[in-house]
Amino acid sequence: MKQTPNSTKSKIVSAAWQLFYEQGFESTTVDEIVKLSGTSKGSFYHYFESKDSLIGSLAYLFDEKYTELEKELDYGKNAVDNIIFLTRELGKMIENNIDIELMSRLYTQQLSKRGEKELLDHSRMYYRLLKKLMILGQERGEIIRDKSAAELVRIFAIAERALLYDWCLHGGEYSLTEHIESVLPMLTSAFRA
Repeated sequence: MKQTPNSTKSKIVSAAWQLFYEQGFESTTVDEIVKLSGTSKGSFYHYFESKDSLIGSLAYLFDEKYTELEKELDYGKNAVDNIIFLTRELGKMIENNIDIELMSRLYTQQLSKRGEKELLDHSRMYYRLLKKLMILGQERGEIIRDKSAAELVRIFAIAERALLYDWCLHGGEYSLTEHIESVLPMLTSAFRA
């Protein structure tokens, strides 16, 4: 069976991040990534210039988690509560599976990168799912309507990045999940109608 390009890239990304978490970024080789992913070195270099270029792919690993989490959403619940749920669950994933050094590298890379920045790619599942929830919440009168759904998503993404960035700045000295649970309801209260 022939692999589709997206599944090949996804396998490389998943294998890389598993290895980065287990043995660290510096200790992981391209050969190990290729072996674990069951792909080829040619495939690796087709999608990525180097191991360093995989850092930005973390955003797409997050999107895989959002795809899983979408299946768990209760659309009968308030849209803001669903947004809080998504953020908390992603926070758990980050805290338990992503080395803080790699999160810090992601922010560093995105700040210095020219051209497309993965964290700002509005075609990502992250942005599409947030917009879907914002629109639903606005239609049901749960979310304010004085701003467009797209603008609310932009504001929320800024707040969420701030939470993650602060956690990185503090070297993960506090629980990201607990911090999200305590702070996010305050931040999202401005979104509620």
